[in-house]
Amino acid sequence: MKVYTKKGDSGTTQLIGGTRVPKSSMRIEAYGTIDELNSYIGLIRDQEITKEQRGQLLEIQDRLFTIGSLLATDKEGTKMKLPSLIPSDIEALENWIDKMDETLEPMKSFVLPGGHTTVSYCHIARCVCRRGERIIVDLSNNETVDPIIMKYANRLSDYLFVLSRKLTSDLDAPEAPWKPRL
Repeated sequence: MKVYTKKGDSGTTQLIGGTRVPKSSMRIEAYGTIDELNSYIGLIRDQEITKEQRGQLLEIQDRLFTIGSLLATDKEGTKMKLPSLIPSDIEALENWIDKMDETLEPMKSFVLPGGHTTVSYCHIARCVCRRGERIIVDLSNNETVDPIIMKYANRLSDYLFVLSRKLTSDLDAPEAPWKPRL
């Protein structure tokens, strides 16, 4: 199988199921943003983090591929067997968040992204996740999107924020509170 097919040279791409759509469609924007997020998660996974965190991120990357395949599927469907998201995927994120949160000082203000490169990567991934979530919500206003996808994206951005705080602590990096100029 060749990497290039030349079928997309005119600005269209094929969904799973066979329908061709413009590369600028909201559906393509949605799964393209999830793919971008997956790449940033890979960048975080490549940092000096714990084996447990690396395992969580690997599992998240798998779920992001699942989300991408679901978003890339023709609304008419396909006979191809696709993976699915299940409630325990969201519960896993919540459990990981709760476990990390138990070790952190309570937040007293918003925090500014930064303090360590790995922490900054988490914040970038969180922002891309939020953008992906907004695009998916917009897509759901015009096409059917399984609500569990939006729920997972929402919870994942929470996970990435808490992971950024946990890594700040683990790496003994400074956490800069936002002190608004009034």
